[in-house]
Amino acid sequence: MNRHFRIRLPMARLAALGLAAAATAAQAALPDTITINGERVFPESMTSSRDGSVFFGSIGNHMVYRAAPGSATAEPWVKPGTDGLQATFGVFADDRSDTLYVCSNGAFGPPRPGSSPAPTSLYLFDLETGATKAHYPFPTPGAFCNDIATTPDGTAYATDTNNMLVVRLTKGGDGLEVWAGADGSLGPKGGVLDGVSVLGGRLIVNELAASKLFSIPIGRDGAAGRPVEITLDRPISRPDGMRSFGRHSVLIIEGGDGGKLERVDFDGDSGKVTLIRRGYPDGPVAVTVVGTTAYVVQSQLAAMMRRPGAGAPATPLKPFTATAVEVGRPPR
Repeated sequence: MNRHFRIRLPMARLAALGLAAAATAAQAALPDTITINGERVFPESMTSSRDGSVFFGSIGNHMVYRAAPGSATAEPWVKPGTDGLQATFGVFADDRSDTLYVCSNGAFGPPRPGSSPAPTSLYLFDLETGATKAHYPFPTPGAFCNDIATTPDGTAYATDTNNMLVVRLTKGGDGLEVWAGADGSLGPKGGVLDGVSVLGGRLIVNELAASKLFSIPIGRDGAAGRPVEITLDRPISRPDGMRSFGRHSVLIIEGGDGGKLERVDFDGDSGKVTLIRRGYPDGPVAVTVVGTTAYVVQSQLAAMMRRPGAGAPATPLKPFTATAVEVGRPPR
């Protein structure tokens, strides 16, 4: 061993220790609550990037909010109507491509003043600046973009709730294409195909109305295999937002039974459900993880959808927040 290597080795170890200490300090500094700085936000989805930024889609304000790493407040980031952006549902941060994917739905509620409904589309924004990269309309009439996930090869998958389909955008592709569900294998129209996560060589998708999970193999050629319903060790109730958690698990938000955050660990096409926290009465819709901390956001969508009769008071809105819960490291 030459003397230069002997000198550098302790320095490398010190650098590694320094990075680990910095990461631990950053994790310790995470806020218990992230408040979205806006009125009538009605968030439907959230995601986080490698640096700890947290992003929220807004149905009410047709925009995206971002909380900087460690910040307790999410501020406007992609402004309303940017490049025709409409009611914003699913959001997904892909660090590999420096892209924030966003579901935009023009058919949800009235258009903003001075605008007209735009087709349901998948938007791509620069993850650091918020600049628009591209947007692609969905290929099937009556589509509704709900959530997104990506694979390491750069393919993005999105759920089409109304048509009970999964569509995909390949890296370098010039448009979305139907990938799975055209044969009705994910359920008939009228269901609610919602969350999507990538686990290794397959997609996990959930169906909210039927409270089911499906596994869809990704072939070596990229083609979809036959969807298989996951056999769970106990029922789940109205699954919504879902994120991969390690190699064999997902974290999933359930709107039923008072609102829950649960973990599902997969063994082939079977799943073991573990309750993490119960008690989200204001409509939990999404989860994301920063370090070993999960954040759960509640939408208060019931207040937006409620149509009070003449003279009935409007439902008072609470601040729109995401709350932290410790989830630890993913199981091996």
